[in-house]
Amino acid sequence: MKQSLHSGSDSALSRLAPTMALTEGQEALKAEVLSFCRAHRTDDHALFIIEGDAGTGKSLLLNTLFTAIQHAARGRDGHDPLHGSHNFLLVNHPEMIKLYRNISETQPALRKKDFERPTTFINQVNAGGRRADIVLVDEAHLLLTRRDPYNRFHQDNQLEEIIRHAHVVVIVFDARQVLKFKSLWDDASLARLVSGFPVVTRRLEHQFRMHAHADVMDWIRALRDGVLRPLPAPQAFDFRIFDDAQAMYEAIRQRNAQYGLCRMLATYDYPYTLNGQDHFITEGRFHLRWDRAMPQARLPWAERPDTIDEVGSVYTIQGFDLNYAGVILGPSVTYDRATDRIVIDPSRYEDRAAFTGRDGVENPHEVMARIILNSINVLMTRGVRGLYIYASDPNLHARLAQLWKERQAGGNTRPAA
Repeated sequence: MKQSLHSGSDSALSRLAPTMALTEGQEALKAEVLSFCRAHRTDDHALFIIEGDAGTGKSLLLNTLFTAIQHAARGRDGHDPLHGSHNFLLVNHPEMIKLYRNISETQPALRKKDFERPTTFINQVNAGGRRADIVLVDEAHLLLTRRDPYNRFHQDNQLEEIIRHAHVVVIVFDARQVLKFKSLWDDASLARLVSGFPVVTRRLEHQFRMHAHADVMDWIRALRDGVLRPLPAPQAFDFRIFDDAQAMYEAIRQRNAQYGLCRMLATYDYPYTLNGQDHFITEGRFHLRWDRAMPQARLPWAERPDTIDEVGSVYTIQGFDLNYAGVILGPSVTYDRATDRIVIDPSRYEDRAAFTGRDGVENPHEVMARIILNSINVLMTRGVRGLYIYASDPNLHARLAQLWKERQAGGNTRPAA
């Protein structure tokens, strides 16, 4: 019998496990996708797209769906159209694939080999491997839309290749989580890829991760569009602005002692190189290292107890839940007092790899700003119980402090001209 890796309900594994109950709407969508897979298993191509913002339960639905597919594929009902089918779940996120493979140890119908990176899957099938029947893709917004020889992808579009090598493809997608030019999607390119075969699109709307009122989600959505709104009124969800990054870290440590799964995060505005050395984020009296690259670690970064002493990046935390997230908005996130808006300065962003592959892209500066805003959206939508924010830029720091003061006083005013 397979044993559970974690007993705590707050582990990332338990929140994504296929034993978690789905809502009525999720169950209906799961049933619809299963019917789609059964109906189109022998078709040449078919695509089912599940859209949804961060925290709407996309990964849980996908893992539950994949477990049901594999149960049917490896079950005894020879009359089920899914019986004997050859299926995969792909995810381009190295920390997420650890989580999926760990979960597979708790489910008799799953094998670790069922979970793969997109490039590995594509290269294996191109080398003479068997075409898949059904392929599910988590975090499909991370799929490459151009060749990337450094990562051993030599074709033009990963989704196109996955569709070519499978009968049915099911993807979950959030355009607000695209983080690189190499993964830049638009409606026209997607329409070209899917023309001529069955395509169904559905959207998940309900926010499950963040136990916050709608005004918190509205505030975050406005910020990802560069707009600073008055702060939401106090509520059970713990939403705070900090004047000092060290004080925020101490609060996160305290919450971590209470609840676990509380971590510091930051925009990619501080130098970091994969050279085996530690690299640090310094903001005033706050001084803490970036997350260490540990591909050999069994647990993903968010699950390892030692990472309370690190700062996670968007690449470490995308797809994961935390109880509390302490987010440092670095120097690329600035503020224009005249317009009362967030202004992104891509020249201050240290993730230069995110900006490679700009050839042929219209308005690359606008796209760079959008990528950074997308990364902020990912960071700010991790916390289940609370979100703490510190801003490095002096103007943004002062404006957020003013908004915090106004919330404490119960007022809403714009800054003086």
